[in-house]
Amino acid sequence: MGAARAGAEGTDAERGRLINVAYRLLGSLAESEDAVQEAFARWYALPRSRRDEIVSPGAWLTTVTGRICLDVLGSARVRRERYVGAWLPDPLPDPVERGDGRGSDPADRMVLDESVTMAFLVVLETMTPAERVSFVLHDVFRYPFAEIADVLGRTPAACKQLASSARRRVSDARTPLAADARTDVVRRVREAWENKDIAALVDLLDPSAVMTADGGGLVGAALRPIEGDTRIAAYMVAIADRAPGLELLERSVNGAPGLVALRGGVVLTVASFDVTDGRVARIWVVRNPEKLRPWVPQG
Repeated sequence: MGAARAGAEGTDAERGRLINVAYRLLGSLAESEDAVQEAFARWYALPRSRRDEIVSPGAWLTTVTGRICLDVLGSARVRRERYVGAWLPDPLPDPVERGDGRGSDPADRMVLDESVTMAFLVVLETMTPAERVSFVLHDVFRYPFAEIADVLGRTPAACKQLASSARRRVSDARTPLAADARTDVVRRVREAWENKDIAALVDLLDPSAVMTADGGGLVGAALRPIEGDTRIAAYMVAIADRAPGLELLERSVNGAPGLVALRGGVVLTVASFDVTDGRVARIWVVRNPEKLRPWVPQG
């Protein structure tokens, strides 16, 4: 009757699915893993007779995980008001680029698609917790509104309205270029950055581009977004000047072309890019070392 009822058998597959759901709801790998652990703890806390009565353990676990994530989203808004600087979702490495792709880290369980790109996750952050849960469960994972209603404690009609409202936010976001075009632009950004070529960087940036950095108060990072092509280009070159020996690698970040900066073999920065009309419109820079743990090479 499903992974959970069978005990250990199949649990990994069920856990991986739930972590994929939770990450899209929370944007944090650590919080996602905690939410899924709590859901399994509640499952195994049920009397065996009660577990045997549940027709679909997977659906039960999804409902409980969704409720836990809803609570976390509510409290996260308060915590993020105290966060030093901008808060960004955790960047995800490609498991194959990271190592053998079969690790036990939550990042290795993630399905990398358009629903985990940094641009998409940032839009999800603008939604209310209820909108986000309705939209992610229905539009991304295709759960019916009748089941989502159990998560939110609302009617299916109300959940449908929430998802529709969230959908409008997503449709307002610009459609990115195809992967090959983005890869070419990111490669040119890397080359211009390595050469400290401000003019070339300005040419690659949209005039109204915005760079947002997340250092979490643990490392140096711009506390406010940097706006404008010339200001961003100057800032990037200044970083290169202050960090001799910085190595830039082209890597997949949340399933899209990005850059990883290393110094002495240590990952210091992971950058994501939103490329539209052939130019970089947004740059999200994650420097918080707590969010870079999945980027430590495996094996």
